[in-house]
Amino acid sequence: MSPLRRRLLFGVPLAMAAVGGVGFYTILRRMQDNDYNPHTLPSPLIGKHPPTFALPGAPGFQGFSNTDLLSPPKPMLVNWFASWCAPCQEEAPMLHKLAASGITIWGIAYEDTPDALAAYLQNFGNPYQRLATDESGLTAINWGVYGVPETYFIDKTGIVRLRYPGALTKEVVQNRLMPLFKQYS
Repeated sequence: MSPLRRRLLFGVPLAMAAVGGVGFYTILRRMQDNDYNPHTLPSPLIGKHPPTFALPGAPGFQGFSNTDLLSPPKPMLVNWFASWCAPCQEEAPMLHKLAASGITIWGIAYEDTPDALAAYLQNFGNPYQRLATDESGLTAINWGVYGVPETYFIDKTGIVRLRYPGALTKEVVQNRLMPLFKQYS
């Protein structure tokens, strides 16, 4: 066996182990810094206006469209949720706290029926100033929603600045949302 071939047989696995070690170390470091979420996918909406849409209101509520989000009076949240979603139920108290603190939250009920949505609101309350329904799920596809709950931070110029997949927690609100409200208010 030639010396070059021996080096390759030894070097390739060594290089692969080194790359794997660096990747593993990076993941551990990010987990330690609470900056790692394997479920997070980048959103194509960050830095852009939401896509064109017009959704009807849930029974008794006002719906909204992309034009309503072009220049809100202050930064706001758009929260995608569903009555059948357990993390949405866990998130409900945090949304109520945010709404009680004066933060504008508009909701979009994803692939829900009117009866199930009414029961959800009866059980968990309504923190939304406007509540639209996306029964077909097509608007969610255009937004890039891949699961509920998902929350989008919209600044005063109607630009999406953050997409947070998953239930909002105290830590997420404190470390991710509040700095954005401070920056964009």
